Amino acid sequence: MKRSKYMKILVPLDGSENANKALIHACDLAKNYQSFITIIYIAEKPTPLNLLDKKEYMKITKRFGKKILEKGKENALKRGLDAKAILKEGNVADEIVEYAKNDNTNLIIMGRKGLGKATRFLIGSVSSKLTNNSPCSLLIVK
Repeated sequence: MKRSKYMKILVPLDGSENANKALIHACDLAKNYQSFITIIYIAEKPTPLNLLDKKEYMKITKRFGKKILEKGKENALKRGLDAKAILKEGNVADEIVEYAKNDNTNLIIMGRKGLGKATRFLIGSVSSKLTNNSPCSLLIVK
């Protein structure tokens, strides 16, 4: 087996099919290069316009995140890998960048959500924010 400069791989999950594809890519890479995988879910804090109580909203979002991380760990185990799971809250792109810096992550592998051009122009996508701010290499899986 080859050793790689991508020893620590971070995979942000959001429950989408593209995120699952990214995890599969990460597992293949990790097996080939003896890398470690961390999966992360960011519970995004609610906007002021949210009608739900903020505490209740975060409770629901964290519960959803735990389920996503459990499924991610199961998928990694099916592929012969034990992934470390992290649940954080805050701005998705900012939290991913912060975690990657603090953990000395070598590679972030994530799915592309496929936002429309108008939405991407107005709010931007997590992948485009990471492209500009990531402390390490970034692989976006389509």
